[in-house]
Amino acid sequence: MGIAPSATLNYSTLFMDTVLILDFGSQYTKLIAKAVRELGVYAEIVPWDISAEEIRRLAPRGLILSGGPASVYAPDAPRLDRRIYELKIPILGICYGMQLIAHDLGGQVLRGKKEYGPSTLQILQTDTLFEGLNPTEEVWMSHGDEIRTLPKDFVCLAKTPNVAHAAMKSRDGLVYGIQFHPEVAHTPKGPEILKNFLVKVCKISPRWSPADHVHQLIEQLQRELADARHVLIGVSGGVDSSTAAVLVHRAIGERLIPIFIDTGLLRLGEAERTKTVFEKLGLRLRVIDASSRFFAALRGVTDPEEKRKRIGAEFIRVFYEEAQKLSREVGGIDVLVQGTIYSDVIESAGSRGADRIKSHHNVGGLPKDVPFRIIEPLRNFFKDEVRQIGLRLGIPEEIIWEQPFPGPGLAVRILGEVTSERVQLLQRVDAIVREEIQRAGLARAVWQYFAVLLPIRSVAVLGDGRAYGYVVAVRAVDSRDGMTADWFHLPYELLERISSRITNEVPGVTRVVYDITSKPPATIEWE
Repeated sequence: MGIAPSATLNYSTLFMDTVLILDFGSQYTKLIAKAVRELGVYAEIVPWDISAEEIRRLAPRGLILSGGPASVYAPDAPRLDRRIYELKIPILGICYGMQLIAHDLGGQVLRGKKEYGPSTLQILQTDTLFEGLNPTEEVWMSHGDEIRTLPKDFVCLAKTPNVAHAAMKSRDGLVYGIQFHPEVAHTPKGPEILKNFLVKVCKISPRWSPADHVHQLIEQLQRELADARHVLIGVSGGVDSSTAAVLVHRAIGERLIPIFIDTGLLRLGEAERTKTVFEKLGLRLRVIDASSRFFAALRGVTDPEEKRKRIGAEFIRVFYEEAQKLSREVGGIDVLVQGTIYSDVIESAGSRGADRIKSHHNVGGLPKDVPFRIIEPLRNFFKDEVRQIGLRLGIPEEIIWEQPFPGPGLAVRILGEVTSERVQLLQRVDAIVREEIQRAGLARAVWQYFAVLLPIRSVAVLGDGRAYGYVVAVRAVDSRDGMTADWFHLPYELLERISSRITNEVPGVTRVVYDITSKPPATIEWE
């Protein structure tokens, strides 16, 4: 039996006043969706080659064309179904999206001076899109092409020192284009621009909230899973899989079977804590200790991507073996639930044309002969939206506000070979970091914090003797969604306590350093 395609619940028909974002390959695309949702409007991302018929069926109130790496005049550039313009749905083109509109409707787009970074937008005429803005505003540019001539019946709304046509609109007020990116934090008035488009152009009343639709999500899951004998989910103890598990459990009750695979690469006491919390939620969690298998698979491996691949492959093998045992035990399992969220999708190149950042074992990777239908009820939600849903479901805050934790676990926080001894060392270090940040009252203020074990040793003086121990790095970042992040300015006194405790309480560690690199250029995790 072949694997069924991954099923994402059709929220565009579940929620009213949807905006569709046509994805042309920009890694900012998900940020557009997040920015729109934060304004109280449901946004869903669709492929750039969606047909006019499909858009008519989905009946969105507005369309946003994302940026992308291509040039509109290239022979293989992604194109828009021209009939979409005839639907008379308000359109906002961003960067490549603006250039595509100009190209499609008779304007001229040519290679220009590459521009990446801040620029000053000069608004040339008062317009609905820029209502409430100053005559000049700071914006963020990322492009190599520019519009030399506008299409007929379009007018120029703004310019920058390097771009003559930085914003445009059709004379009927239905189609807009902007060369800059309003979805990124580097465009301070970006939310106002998007809100003007949504409210004043698309005529949408912002009232969408994921938590307000929990009952509808449960009802849709009940319909989706009505014929399933049993449903399986692998949980990690984090907010994503826990929320997915509780959501499905509310829909189908004891037909859901949650399992927890202890890879041996988890945080200190993670398996025991997760089992206790799930029992409080009314779910009987089955814990499988497979740590010896994962350490065997990682023996001698130092390459970070190879670590991820081996962990992912072993996880799937263990999971599949346990699923087969359970299926025989309960009389059949038909559906597998995954806690995939938007950030998983984008970092695994879920958007066409986006570069892969790193592989994730919870997005794809399943063997082709898995006899399960796949359901991903949270695939369209960002981390903060999942937290809202989880809180509405009554999930304890210790899970809701749990630190994001990579699927491969501590293996990608140990640079070099992963061994049981090195994991145990890092577990103790990580526990101190988390305990001290929580004790300082900063657990909610810092988006993510953890420790990394480096593959280098450093000389130290311990008492009257010399020692030669490991170096660990502490990482703390501030972020809204994990797509971008700034290093967090932890107080010096806190860093001093963390360093002192680690070097005094964890034998084998002789030096502590603090990572002050933002994302980009660095990723949040070291590997």
